[in-house]
Amino acid sequence: MGGVLTGFFSLGVVVALGYLLARHEVLGPGADRVLSKLTFFAATPALMFRTLAGADVGAVFSTGALVTVATAVTMAVLYVLLAAVLLRRRGAEVTIGALTASYVNAGNLGIPILVFAVGDATAIAPVLLLQLLVMVPVAFTVLDRQTGRRGVSRLDAVTGPLRNPLVIGVGAGLVVALTGVRLPELVLLPVDILADMAVPVMLIAFGLSLRGAPLPGRGEVRAPMWLAAVLKSLVAPALAYALGRAAGLTGDALLAPVVVAALPSAQNVFVYAMRYGRAVALAREVILITTIASVAVVVALTAVLG
Repeated sequence: MGGVLTGFFSLGVVVALGYLLARHEVLGPGADRVLSKLTFFAATPALMFRTLAGADVGAVFSTGALVTVATAVTMAVLYVLLAAVLLRRRGAEVTIGALTASYVNAGNLGIPILVFAVGDATAIAPVLLLQLLVMVPVAFTVLDRQTGRRGVSRLDAVTGPLRNPLVIGVGAGLVVALTGVRLPELVLLPVDILADMAVPVMLIAFGLSLRGAPLPGRGEVRAPMWLAAVLKSLVAPALAYALGRAAGLTGDALLAPVVVAALPSAQNVFVYAMRYGRAVALAREVILITTIASVAVVVALTAVLG
């Protein structure tokens, strides 16, 4: 129990620091955008490379992995359908909303929480690979079109996602993992320095953006925010549990994908929203709400299923 609470507390402290820096105008106007760009183009690609380079790719193909992947994909599709049919939403806002409803905080929260709940973080690998190898490239391709990046050649349309810094980091890390290449310290040390910077800078940027922002649920994004938050915090773990039971999973094998599904929306989605200049408030509010809700949900799941 202490591991989960410590993880959430640490996250909150760093976000609060970002808020205080903004409140006292330490970093000046626009600092949240600058830091978001820093994480997008440098720190997060390094983190993704390091994470995937050390991953056991063969361990991700399991029944629990299928449950995790099916849950994430279902949440994204459900959000798109419900946002279009019930809320009459279109465009980049729906894409960002779908990410907030399905893209879990697999890194700075997922790993320590899973270690506490089931003893290791292997279950995070499938959703991490899904998010980085499928969801991110697809989302970026869709967002490029939705935000008006027209007039590009077919070659650019196809290769554009492959030039994205995050996709490059993922691809390079996966190559290292599959080939078993041992990289020299001369390469690994700079990568480690940048990777270690990713999470705190991302959280500080998120905290900076909270300064002057309305309380969650009071702005024009109220309806899509609650839709994404309910899907992420309640429907996702319930679906993962149902799928896991149907697949015959029990004990820790069942708890792991359910906890993964209950993790909050990742701060990465906020960085993506900032990068494209769309649905920033939606991403910020869903991340905040799901992070708060996940404390109670994860603790309850661990107590009942653990």
